[in-house]
Amino acid sequence: MLRLFSRPVLSLIVASSRPTSFSPALRPGIIAAFAQSPQPATFTSCQATAAIMTAATPESTTDLPRWDLSRFGFSSPFSDEIDSHLEETAKLAEAFKATYEGKLEELSLLSAIQEYEEISKRKTLVSSYLHLSYDVSLDDDNLKKRKGALSQRQSEIYGDNLEWFSLDVADLDDAILASQYEKEPSLTAFKSFIDELRRQKPHNLSKDVERALTVRSPYVGTRPLVSFFDKELSLMRFKLDEDGEEVNMEVLLSRMQSSNDAAFRAKCLQVLNEGLAGSVSRTAALSLSSVAGGWLIENKERKYTNLRSRRNLDNNCPDEVVDSLLVGVRSAGIPLCKRFYTLKKSILQKTQGLDKFCWSDRNAPIDIGGVSNDKISWDSAVAMVKKGYSQFSPKFAEMFMSMVDEKRIDVPAANGKKGGAYCAGVIPGIGPFQLLNFDGTKQDVATLAHESGHGVHDILAYQQGYLQYHPPLTLAETASIFGEMIVFRDLLAQSSSKEEELTLLMSKIDDVVNSVVRQCSFDRFEELVHTAREKGELSADELDEYWMSALREYYGKEGDAGGDSPFDSYENTSHLWSYVPHFHHVPFYVYSYAFADLVVGTLYNNFLTNKDGFEGRLLALLSAGGTKDFADALGPFGLDPTSSTFWTEALTAHLGELVNEAEKIAKELGYVE
Repeated sequence: MLRLFSRPVLSLIVASSRPTSFSPALRPGIIAAFAQSPQPATFTSCQATAAIMTAATPESTTDLPRWDLSRFGFSSPFSDEIDSHLEETAKLAEAFKATYEGKLEELSLLSAIQEYEEISKRKTLVSSYLHLSYDVSLDDDNLKKRKGALSQRQSEIYGDNLEWFSLDVADLDDAILASQYEKEPSLTAFKSFIDELRRQKPHNLSKDVERALTVRSPYVGTRPLVSFFDKELSLMRFKLDEDGEEVNMEVLLSRMQSSNDAAFRAKCLQVLNEGLAGSVSRTAALSLSSVAGGWLIENKERKYTNLRSRRNLDNNCPDEVVDSLLVGVRSAGIPLCKRFYTLKKSILQKTQGLDKFCWSDRNAPIDIGGVSNDKISWDSAVAMVKKGYSQFSPKFAEMFMSMVDEKRIDVPAANGKKGGAYCAGVIPGIGPFQLLNFDGTKQDVATLAHESGHGVHDILAYQQGYLQYHPPLTLAETASIFGEMIVFRDLLAQSSSKEEELTLLMSKIDDVVNSVVRQCSFDRFEELVHTAREKGELSADELDEYWMSALREYYGKEGDAGGDSPFDSYENTSHLWSYVPHFHHVPFYVYSYAFADLVVGTLYNNFLTNKDGFEGRLLALLSAGGTKDFADALGPFGLDPTSSTFWTEALTAHLGELVNEAEKIAKELGYVE
């Protein structure tokens, strides 16, 4: 399965981000979260960085770098080499089963895991190559058919010859496992992998049932439906006027978010929302209803405690910690969110003559003198990220440039390409690879910094081996968000005026609010949807209602209706749930963005007050991959997310201080009383 990490769908609905890499064995915890559009404007040009932010003529898609997949060793997705590779993998898997099934108590568990890892890497090499190839050619039906056929073969190989292994490891008697550790001390190198499998034991089904689920998954269930919906979204085109060109969703969102014209932004949102209505939202409803139904049945069959328990176990995060995060965001995050949008509304009224503050204005750029909204060239974007990374860690910058120089990034916002952005870890020695939809905006620079952070994390963690380099999702966004933060802070430090400083701060707060409050509102939407699914299949109209309910819970009732929200209107927002991919691919994943942003904000404050040795501690955290849970990983920094007060304190220190600073400067400049 493709495991990707990407940005939260911050733009119109939120940010996107995806767990990364084509994962092996951690059933059912290794997942895929698909990216959406880039986050709202996070960085703006300033005079101090003019040398690397020179305005550029927008580059055509043919001028921008495409990734080079030759590292995989296949000449094309249709090459016979792939079939031969897969059949050899099948033979190895059959021999593995014949050697070890039912014999783990007497044979070497260390040798079994090492063989299993090598076979899993071979499987992942093929699935990764096909996923990456298809994600830049979604309009190639022959490639889709080829990918589907090979996916079916991979499922057969895993179900027939590998599925048993994780179940048998989970079922090993404690005394026998202790004996294996004693006989072969090197087995401790795989302790995190073994512990992960054994945590799943209470939720495992019988071998026959698990095999049937695996082998049938490419043919039935939610996967084909979700895949069909993904393609339908990628094919959508929008026209802003009768005589205008048709643009894809990425370009539409980019134009809306970068415009200083409120009427144009409103038109973009209207076109998007109306475009998502009808057959698109009905298809999305069918897909999401199926996903929620499958989640419901598996939760019951596998005996999970509540809706999020399955995801929390995958993240190795106790239910109570996640509940505490969600409560903290409701109690401390929502008031800060309303304060921020009240401030933004006031600034936009004075700088853009805003009549009403609408949802289309949520991510609007702040139009203050001295700040350029010119397009940024790809070379300039690379220079900005390299410079920001270098300020914190030359090693970060070196690994970033290796991804650029080795053509590991597919850059342009081309038609027929998967929307959003992600980083795929693939396997050690081959990955990582980034997919972007770069259109020269400042948020695209933030996206590059974010996804490159994932790539740095992957490269550092590869030393843990394929089975253990994936970090838990609670830590998976650490490097990506920290990467954005250091680039942002580098630009902020070079601000040449209060206007530039305020613009940068407002953009960064946009980012944080979208990562924290927005993502938790998504989690609330999922909670409403999955709870209602117990009573039957859900229609698009019902999902519209749940979406608007969650929106009002987190942003307040709109001002035009007598509510306390800074937003006067939520017009043209009812169908926006239908293009958030996380709901379909990774239920209840979205809270990990809030978790990560608040942890990284706290980490950055820790860095500012205790710089000695910080780089080493952070590199050690990232290098640990999946061998440490969030509590052990954050302990060296003096952080304890299990504390009942951690999240409210983190919100106050991170988001609260940013809002305080922005309000102070806005008052000095006369934008607020």
